[in-house]
Amino acid sequence: MAAAEIHGSVDPKFEGVRRAFAENFESAGEIGAAVSVVVEGRTVVDLWAGHADPERTRPWERDTLVNVYSTTKGMTALCAHQLVDEGKLDLDAPVARYWPEFAAADKGRIPVRWLLSHRAGLPAVRQLLPGDALFDWDAMTGALAAESPWWDPGTQHGYHAVTFGWLVGEVVRRITGMSLGATFREKIARPLGADFWIGLPDREHERVARLGAPPMAPPTPGGEPSLMEIVMREPEGMTARAFANPPSIMTSANTPAWRRAEIPGANGQANARAIATIYGAAADDALPSLGAESVERCRTEQSRGPDAVLRLSTRMGLGFMLPQRGVEGAFFGPSDRVFGHPGAGGSLGFADPEAKLGFGYVMNRMGPHILIDPRAARLVDAAYSALGSGRA
Repeated sequence: MAAAEIHGSVDPKFEGVRRAFAENFESAGEIGAAVSVVVEGRTVVDLWAGHADPERTRPWERDTLVNVYSTTKGMTALCAHQLVDEGKLDLDAPVARYWPEFAAADKGRIPVRWLLSHRAGLPAVRQLLPGDALFDWDAMTGALAAESPWWDPGTQHGYHAVTFGWLVGEVVRRITGMSLGATFREKIARPLGADFWIGLPDREHERVARLGAPPMAPPTPGGEPSLMEIVMREPEGMTARAFANPPSIMTSANTPAWRRAEIPGANGQANARAIATIYGAAADDALPSLGAESVERCRTEQSRGPDAVLRLSTRMGLGFMLPQRGVEGAFFGPSDRVFGHPGAGGSLGFADPEAKLGFGYVMNRMGPHILIDPRAARLVDAAYSALGSGRA
């Protein structure tokens, strides 16, 4: 494949990131992508290349946006943490204090903390929902308020793949009186000048890159079934319902309805620069209403080990995924103290407060990996090599 024309800027010290980015196009099948790194408040990498559609008819531009799936969860979590710092949200208070209807089905004692740490037992709605419910906030939060937990809350964790956004987002909405997307825009994205949207206005849709179809996941090293195989084998099971209820979750990512809706666990539209800017601010005590003490709270481990939904090992903080040393695809950079979130297909954002580093990577060629995509890992390694701290 011909070498991609790389656009943007890079500090000479971080030239290795440019080389790794180019390698993703040359040997990893990249279609269009962007990567950004912020260190001590300064953008040292801001690169983009390729095409905004799988047919390679539209160039990827400086301001191209793309759906980043679960990388959105970190932004949703930051909104909740701001409310904690403002004294408006108590993580150990029952969710029902803020959202009374949530107490139904014996959920009155579930604390807010368990929503953020994937311990609430609400990764899915059992009853199959109509496709248009995906875009109806009240329909989804109403269904979750009425739902019974799939396990005894607090006894284990399981990835709330899409429901995380409605659960945390409704608590934020009840407190602020604004939707999660509006809260995020007003209190985080706009103050930082970050081009990240949860609920994209129609006027911005022409900037969005189109995602390619995701490939089937390769066999796992231990021979366990892949996530898609689990969904297909157990169509009414918890994992299938988590990823495919409403069924439109599986087919809507390139539609205007998906882009304009607020689905705060999965449908953020962003570029790498915005992700790195936000996480860079978090890493450098420059995020509005969040200080060093808040950052420690974000990355304090809450859950670790077998994940009841993904059926692999995950490690969770309060709204963020945390690295797992020794677990394939679950460790990024040399430190286990970073916090952030990957997104389905490959996107990634994280903060490293010790290095004062914020990282963002986005793409439109979907990869099969559940945790950290090798393309993102290559870029992360190059960034840390530039800092003189390679993978431990």
